[in-house]
Amino acid sequence: MVGEGAAERGSRTLRAEGALKAIAAGPDRQERTRRILEQALVFAGASCAALYTPGDHRDLLCLVESAGVPRALYGVRDSYPASGGSPVADAHRGGAAVWVGPEEFAGSAESRRVPSSGLSLAALPVRGDGGGCLLALTGHPDGFGAEDRACLELIAEALTCPVPTEAAEGGELRPTAFTLAMDSGRVEVGDGVLRLFGLAPGEFDGRVETLLGLTVPEDLPSLMSVTEADHMTIGDRELEFRVLQPTGPPKWLRLSGRLLPGGEGRPTRLLGTVADASTLRPDVTDVARVQRLAAALATAGTVRDVSQAVVAALRRPLRADRIALAELENERLVVTVLDPPDPESWPELWRLEWRSEWPDAPVRAMPTLAAALREGRARIWPAGTGDLEPALADVGPGGLAVLPLPAGGRMAGACLIGWDAPHDFGPDERALLTASAGLAGQALMRAHAFDAEHELVGMLQRQLLPRRLPELPGAVAVARYLPSTAGLELGGDWYDVIPLPDHHVALVIGDVQGHSAGAATLMGQMRTALRAYAAEGHPPDVVVSHANRLLVDMETDLFATCAYVDLDMEAGAAWCVRAGHLPPVLRHPDGSTEIAEAEGGPPLGVVPQADFPMSPLRLRPGTLIALTTDGLVETPESDIDAGLDRFAHALAGSDPAHLGLLADALLGEARRSDDVALLLVRYDGMALCPLRESWSVWRLPEAVRHARRFARRTLRSWDVPDDTADGVLLIVSELVTNALVHTDGQVRLDLALIGGRLRVAVADASPRTPAKPTSIGWEATGGRGILLVEAMSAAWGTLPVGGGKQVWSEIALEG
Repeated sequence: MVGEGAAERGSRTLRAEGALKAIAAGPDRQERTRRILEQALVFAGASCAALYTPGDHRDLLCLVESAGVPRALYGVRDSYPASGGSPVADAHRGGAAVWVGPEEFAGSAESRRVPSSGLSLAALPVRGDGGGCLLALTGHPDGFGAEDRACLELIAEALTCPVPTEAAEGGELRPTAFTLAMDSGRVEVGDGVLRLFGLAPGEFDGRVETLLGLTVPEDLPSLMSVTEADHMTIGDRELEFRVLQPTGPPKWLRLSGRLLPGGEGRPTRLLGTVADASTLRPDVTDVARVQRLAAALATAGTVRDVSQAVVAALRRPLRADRIALAELENERLVVTVLDPPDPESWPELWRLEWRSEWPDAPVRAMPTLAAALREGRARIWPAGTGDLEPALADVGPGGLAVLPLPAGGRMAGACLIGWDAPHDFGPDERALLTASAGLAGQALMRAHAFDAEHELVGMLQRQLLPRRLPELPGAVAVARYLPSTAGLELGGDWYDVIPLPDHHVALVIGDVQGHSAGAATLMGQMRTALRAYAAEGHPPDVVVSHANRLLVDMETDLFATCAYVDLDMEAGAAWCVRAGHLPPVLRHPDGSTEIAEAEGGPPLGVVPQADFPMSPLRLRPGTLIALTTDGLVETPESDIDAGLDRFAHALAGSDPAHLGLLADALLGEARRSDDVALLLVRYDGMALCPLRESWSVWRLPEAVRHARRFARRTLRSWDVPDDTADGVLLIVSELVTNALVHTDGQVRLDLALIGGRLRVAVADASPRTPAKPTSIGWEATGGRGILLVEAMSAAWGTLPVGGGKQVWSEIALEG
């Protein structure tokens, strides 16, 4: 076995030389450069390889091509200063290779940009006009060995430092080329691409969704991972997919593209070509399969994506009957993909003892597999060899391959490949399995971290936004939140609906600057602060002003915009306060729309002592109030005013009867480059408005008698029975007396009658809640008032009101 391993390692350099010579004969220089870089993944055990050349100003080494897993995961930059102290710059200036092992890399500045440890780095000078540098990284615990270094030197010699090219803006596309704007989904394609999709030039509407709709559904996930660049990094992409044909089997096409970053006023773009791959598929080599697997894993964001990419890359070439891929979590194997997925295709033990949908089992249940994971190398059992436990033997009665998936110095999981008929394992097939295991392990660990981060982000976002909106008397409210697809799905947009006393409701929408965990955290703090200030009973301008001072005092670099609407359900009126935010859009019952002329103040957190004026809004039953953030109306092509006009026009032609469907329709054309929050409230008017009367209590010796007389007259006008009125008058006496004796300032008595319940409320300027005594002796001269109110009321309590409080009591009327 030792001799066979040494011979395999010794032949690797010769195989690399042969592969590089074959690539050198290719006509396409840009394609040739990328394929040469991919040989570092196949023959040198690299997880990522990149080529740098001097830029236009010669003071930067700029990225030209890359291959392997996304560079961002290893902290690889788009450029390095040519005079700096990076390994790339050292190799370029000194003309000699720089080798950095795991320990040295852990102590370098580059390690701070890398989420995982145990990496090794190689930087080799590249000859040619102006020179350049080859950068390669690996997560192997021993770094780059002697044979790996020899292969990297061959690869560096084969590179010729091409100049990066971009498609010219505007000019006519080649027949097989396309350019896709990632934010809008608008795509320009050549006539040759349209012919491959079976479309005539006049039939194409310029939307990428039209082309996606012509593909085989099973190929859509991998294709959309390229056309929706939410977790992609700048660089090349390549994959094969199928398009449906009017007759016969689907046609195989190959997409080759390069993701280019956007600039000011320009979106991120995917440039590339589409070619017919039907004639190329039968003659795919093992090297090409590893290259395709590396490209597929580079765009796989989740654990399930990685597992499906491995299955797609291995099952057909190996003619395997079944493949299982599992993560290793705390000494347990958790299966992420079974192919075929039918439980009947797997051993009986898997169906009986493991969960059929997502099996998991302790590693110790399969000692052979546990030994392979400890050794960290692929194990192969041809038909009839070895004594395997039934859980493994029945997976591959004609042959079994167990591939541990290494990553970062540990095992990320395992892949089981089984055959029913006797299978002969050749040297090339063994090399394919080994190379695939290394790529899959790195991708699996990266995807596991992505899944955990994605779940954390989703949980945080769900906790920061309202779980459900309250039911409102005389109105219906719906809200939608649409996260951005660019980068981390965590933003600062928020909405809220806050019920307030006396049938008022506060409608809030806001946007914190930026897209990050800090922005989301600040969003949660601002939402909580506005809700707290509103619950204290402050008017809208005071609520927003308090929130502004709070944000200034927090000394954060972020600011926020906000629109706050206090809606009176009984009167059909509202007051609006804007802090740098979009005004509300009103849709009137006749279908006309109006962008409210609400005067605005500065964004929150900018000016410590800012004024936030209130603007009145008059509402008729059937009026729709729409509040949104700029992500729905602002685009790079047009200003925000034009977008707001389009939004108002869309509201005018909508049906407000079904707010949920209307909200979904308004978000249907939303651009996903920014978060979007949308709040719709239809004011229908209250079917039964309460009867209300108020009295300002004078601080006179007979103030309580005057309050009782006012209450008696009011109750008689409302036809309240005398026996009930006597109890109400006693409650009025106790609450007014308590306010006059224990507080200073103005006292107000409010009476309201609605739905068979009479409400008595006394407001004063003291924030202190009346205390109910725990015990009262027979000789006590006071303290019984609150006990009497509690005994005679169906419910009672206190509410904060504008710096003071309101003590209220409700009495149920008979009949």
